Amino acid sequence: MVKIAVAGGTGNVATNLLRAPLASGKHDITILTRRAPTSITPGISYKIVDYSSVDSLAEALEGFEVVLSFLIVMDEAGFTAQKNLIDAAVLANVPRFSPSEWAVKTQSGIPSYVNKDRTMEYLATLKIGGKSVIEYCAFQPSIFMDYFAHPHPLSPTLHTWPFFVDFETRRAIVFEEEELNDRPIVVTAISDISDVLDLALEDEARAWPTEGGMQGARTSINGLLALGKEIRGGEWSVTRVKKGDIEKGVLDSEWVPQFSHPAVPEEAWKSFSTQFVVMFLQAVYGGAWDVNDEWNKRFPEYKFTGLEEYLRKAWEGKA
Repeated sequence: MVKIAVAGGTGNVATNLLRAPLASGKHDITILTRRAPTSITPGISYKIVDYSSVDSLAEALEGFEVVLSFLIVMDEAGFTAQKNLIDAAVLANVPRFSPSEWAVKTQSGIPSYVNKDRTMEYLATLKIGGKSVIEYCAFQPSIFMDYFAHPHPLSPTLHTWPFFVDFETRRAIVFEEEELNDRPIVVTAISDISDVLDLALEDEARAWPTEGGMQGARTSINGLLALGKEIRGGEWSVTRVKKGDIEKGVLDSEWVPQFSHPAVPEEAWKSFSTQFVVMFLQAVYGGAWDVNDEWNKRFPEYKFTGLEEYLRKAWEGKA
């Protein structure tokens, strides 16, 4: 039984990703929390910690074999908390660490993910005699497939919002430069990510890859739009934007899918929605969403959910 400490484990993404490891019954899971939890999940232990104190964190991590971080690291305070967690894990001789990633490639160029890159850079410096003092893996599944089923994800407790190809309203934002609409984008169902995480936790014999990408499906903007038209039918409103405008941070579109996320204050959702679409499209032509398939190769027997399979099931019977 693997003893796992989870930082930021009460958040929505963490809760969904811990489903398979928890259901397996093969792991002893403890959630690290700043304050007493308002609700308790059966089978999980809780430990109150102070992320500002490396020494107290190290004491809390004694005896754990893995630390999974789901901390929100968009600001400096979040980055510092995760850096302290890493230092504490090293002090406590925790063998494995997973930083708060769960998205795109490292060095993606996405401003909101700069602190993820800083974390990976810091982890790479922690060596003695040229060897890392802690094994670490950035789990990178790219975009959750579930977002394109909004508001009907097959993982019903996952918080979703509409993306640039919105199956619900039959709207899309694509590039005017057609070749960019064929740039590869990886999407992975959150239930598959949870399963792969469980397999990775059980796999104690092999070292984790530093950048652990996984590919549920490899598609493109054109691929998503074609599936949307086929599955949802009806008339679609498609806005074409220029790469030059996107490079300048300008989104020339009357329609903007509305972003919502607990890491961003609600009053900022409207303005951040435009920024989010711009950052997303910049990442498309930058190749950031085309993560590697390290975990697919590690577990070739695991069958990932296909994109069309997922979306047909999610939208079946929906108006």
